[in-house]
Amino acid sequence: MTTSVASARRFSRQTPSTPFFGGAAHRIVCRGFVGTFFSGHRPVFARMRYTSSITAGSLKLPQSRAVARVLLRGGGEKAWQAAIDKDNVLQAKSPATRRGLAKLIRRRLASLPPSLMKLVRDGSCREATQACLAGAVMDSPLLGDFLDLALRPLYRTFKTTLPRAAWDDYLEACHGRDPEMPRWTAATSARLRSSVFHSLAEAGYLDSTGSRNLQAVHILAAVARPLADHGAPGRYALRCMEVAS
Repeated sequence: MTTSVASARRFSRQTPSTPFFGGAAHRIVCRGFVGTFFSGHRPVFARMRYTSSITAGSLKLPQSRAVARVLLRGGGEKAWQAAIDKDNVLQAKSPATRRGLAKLIRRRLASLPPSLMKLVRDGSCREATQACLAGAVMDSPLLGDFLDLALRPLYRTFKTTLPRAAWDDYLEACHGRDPEMPRWTAATSARLRSSVFHSLAEAGYLDSTGSRNLQAVHILAAVARPLADHGAPGRYALRCMEVAS
């Protein structure tokens, strides 16, 4: 049995880690998965869906700050469209690029508690980057589960680098968790890997996308506390982000 096949089977036996919840049943709906949480039990996922949405961009901190400013200013859809198309706050050359990027970032920021959206706008580089990562994880379980299922074992076993082949092993195992997941082309898989690895480098888990050396990351209290109070999606994001603590 080859190493990649063995790794894929190992990943396929794992499911994303989620903390226990107490009290009455809780229904959660987050992009990519729907589940019901029952007191004293781990969630039973009715559906987990991996999508290629993250190919549209990594964390994009400068652009995320710009979008956060627009959203927190308010003014409705007309103000939003004017900021994106007329003012071009994202400084993108083509209308299709800026609209696609604006849609992605807006969706990510909408997943966050209000205090974290303000942190994206006003926080330090480190605070805002971690808040952006939280939004990206809640928007893309493909990214979140990679942190939880692929990176966590590397940190726990004191590995020093992220192998390039880990991405292919992970994608193969994703089909076991989500039979509806498409069989992406090699080009799409490469774009997904690039976006995920760049996100990890921007957030400090990797020193670069070239050498891919693993680094310790401490999740700041200003980010961790709001996520812990943000229901199941927030706790999922926090769990995924804490793999390197």
